[in-house]
Amino acid sequence: MSETHAEHADAWSEQEPQQPPTAPHSSAVTPADAADAARLVSFGLQPKLLPARDAEYTELLRRYREDPAFARLADAVATGLGLVVLEVSPRAGMAVTAGEDSVFAVRMGDYARRANTDSADRFLHGLAHLAVAAMAFPRPEDLADDAYIGRLTVNGVDAFVRQACLRLERRAEEQGENTDPASDAPGLEAAWRTYARRSSTGATKDARRLAGSTTGIVGKAAAFLTDSGFLQRTGDEGGGSYRTTARYQLQVRDMAGSAAMAELLELGIVPVSDGSATLLPPPEGDDLELAADAGLPFHG
Repeated sequence: MSETHAEHADAWSEQEPQQPPTAPHSSAVTPADAADAARLVSFGLQPKLLPARDAEYTELLRRYREDPAFARLADAVATGLGLVVLEVSPRAGMAVTAGEDSVFAVRMGDYARRANTDSADRFLHGLAHLAVAAMAFPRPEDLADDAYIGRLTVNGVDAFVRQACLRLERRAEEQGENTDPASDAPGLEAAWRTYARRSSTGATKDARRLAGSTTGIVGKAAAFLTDSGFLQRTGDEGGGSYRTTARYQLQVRDMAGSAAMAELLELGIVPVSDGSATLLPPPEGDDLELAADAGLPFHG
């Protein structure tokens, strides 16, 4: 028996050195790592900041791509803040979008108040944002192509929405639907009727467009998207001309499955153009129906 015990003791003594007493320091998350991860997320929350113009941002992006443990930590920080990471790349930086419960979420009511408008106009503002997205990326392949740049103008978006309103109004009349529903009806069903009745410009005596006019609402949407790093203003023609950014493409990809977005695109009146007001003729004989719960690109 003593011989057996000695053999076991020898075996254990041979195995013990192979087991490290503690985990390597490289795998432990340090406060400095957490700070760096939070710093990267904070860069992502500055949509106008381009990685190429900030050495620290560029370095943290490189670390994210090359260090899986750091990437998981940064993702966890974003998740804890209610953010969804859309992409982390040199072209887009750390592109994040706010989840519905995030403190960073922009809600339609908040946006309407920010724009100094009546809360009854919230559908019009949502429709304007939806139309900008639809005109910026009218085809699925445009969203899939990282090199694609969408172009639009305020007047072009307004003309597109009015064309869509005519199509939807005609369809409602053909189906014998009520053409004057409650103002709080969901989605596009209420928005298009209100939009069609609103003045396009409502210009003041000094030729400025009124904030409550439809071009004023579209202009607010474009300005908000520009401030958010989604669009870049390129000129004053057409009421204001804009081009899309990589971050906006990622944002629209995220919302492309919404019923309202699909509804606008299926109307078949969005052209691939330079953003002017030129529209495609409506196709004959389609059987599009209104989506009852069409979502808008804001949290309700």
